[in-house]
Amino acid sequence: MKTYQTTLSTGIQPSPEFARKGLAEFAVNVGTKCGHFCSYCSSGSLLRMHRSFQEFGESPFRFGYAIVDPDTPERVARDAGHMRNRGLIQLCTTVDAWAPEAQEHDLGRRRLEAILGQPDWTIRVLTKNAAVQRDFDVLGQHRHRVLVGLSLTATPDREKRVAAVEPNASTITQRVAALRKAHRLGLRTYGMLCPLLPGIADDHQSIAELVGACIECGAEEIFVEPVNARGAGLKLTQEALLAAGFEKEAAAVGRIRSRVSWSRYCAELLAAVQQVMQERGVLGKLRFLLYPSHLTPGDQRRIRKHDAGVKWLGN
Repeated sequence: MKTYQTTLSTGIQPSPEFARKGLAEFAVNVGTKCGHFCSYCSSGSLLRMHRSFQEFGESPFRFGYAIVDPDTPERVARDAGHMRNRGLIQLCTTVDAWAPEAQEHDLGRRRLEAILGQPDWTIRVLTKNAAVQRDFDVLGQHRHRVLVGLSLTATPDREKRVAAVEPNASTITQRVAALRKAHRLGLRTYGMLCPLLPGIADDHQSIAELVGACIECGAEEIFVEPVNARGAGLKLTQEALLAAGFEKEAAAVGRIRSRVSWSRYCAELLAAVQQVMQERGVLGKLRFLLYPSHLTPGDQRRIRKHDAGVKWLGN
């Protein structure tokens, strides 16, 4: 993997979109291209106009390289000390602070220390890398000001399929173990089941197992999201699964590349998640993140009639 170094212009910045999701009021990021290489990632679309891609002559939609800013902790520390309006910070929103390139510069730990060294800030950690547990000692010193989440995108028995679409992330087994360790150490946790791909993690049994794991780890909330239908993510995910020999799963992803099929998948996924969480008595913890723009009118009407736990997003 090639790693480029750039300089970002921001440290801590407001994030109205993540505030609407109920995740955080502020965002901190460590670069513009994450080395986990998740095939369905939508960050390329969000960051495609960033100067760093032109600077290095790379496409934001390709893999094989990462772009990181080793100096972000210094800017974050400056903002953490100077900003008057303080609140919950998402670490991170577009890249992963514990991805391989970020680990080389210890960016996760350095930014945790920069933020938590100032009063009145709280942090929501989100990562796909079990390396975050190396920093549980820092989190433990501020346990009431931190929420820990490791994105669980399938059950452990499906992790070979996950490896095809999240090649540089930790295995699902490692992520679950790290989340359990966080809970065992008395850290606050939340669940992030995002995305739950068709043919891999959208069936009742998988959802029940994932929700159960979150509950066992003391999750205060459980966020769920269907895979993003915009951009090239679905096509890339289908190709990655096919190349790894998972033809059935590739076909399932391929089928939702049309609006009608994606909308049906989304509605059925929500219904399955609601049923599981109702059965477990934790429906009140559900935060199903949903942009209605890609839903068919019929599916949107049906969902709005039974939208317990839905966070309606967009305009």
